[in-house]
Amino acid sequence: MTLRVGITGAGGRMGRTLVEAIAASNGKLKLTAALERDQSSLVGADAGEVAGQGSNGIAISSNLESALNDVDVLIDFSIPDATTANLAACVEKGVAMVIGTTGFTDEQQALIDAAAHKIAICKASNFSTGVNLCFELLEMAARVMGEESDIEIVEAHHRHKIDAPSGTALSMGQVVAGALGRDLDEVAVYGREGQTGARDKNTIGFATVRAGDIVGDHTVMFAAEGERVEITHKASSRLSFARGAVRAASWLTEQPVGLYDMRDVLGFKA
Repeated sequence: MTLRVGITGAGGRMGRTLVEAIAASNGKLKLTAALERDQSSLVGADAGEVAGQGSNGIAISSNLESALNDVDVLIDFSIPDATTANLAACVEKGVAMVIGTTGFTDEQQALIDAAAHKIAICKASNFSTGVNLCFELLEMAARVMGEESDIEIVEAHHRHKIDAPSGTALSMGQVVAGALGRDLDEVAVYGREGQTGARDKNTIGFATVRAGDIVGDHTVMFAAEGERVEITHKASSRLSFARGAVRAASWLTEQPVGLYDMRDVLGFKA
């Protein structure tokens, strides 16, 4: 059976890439709804043409409620306020949801947790297969080297990214902190300036770069006396994220209600 997919932000960088990834799914997925905000000049335009893929007959709409009548799963890479509003509509319609948005507040995350009791949700800070493999490697490295190392996380993204550190960097920090039995909220250091004093060995540092059109670079450094291990992932195309989201959408519709992430999709979790 062909899976009917809707995407939000169809005219944005990630939205256009998702249209491309769905078109390349060999008929396993079909784009049935492409959404944009009310004020967008792209409302009414052909989603395929906007994505540079040629006409696909799907007009970009701003009417989410109507669009969800023809959707099995909605893929949302937008902003937290928009995602939580879309989430409420998906719960009402019983539509599964793939969430790639980052930067949620605790209150917004609580809304997602509650919605997962009613619909299936796959939420991840990064849908790249390579990044999720890095999460597994980071857990191993933290167990082996973490107690003897200074741990620093450096991430770089394009100038348009609005949250910092990236959701992926924070997830990497959470994986490392969890493996070491630390609370990331207590040990994270977000940037340094001035006379900071000697480094606390239990801290996990974060450094952020925003420049140009960098798709996404992440490095976690385990720096011990006499040696250093670095685990790095560099994304050269948003297609890596879009393909992962499409894979998650296919997987999600076969799952019971609940909250999942990309590590579930890839079978890294028991």
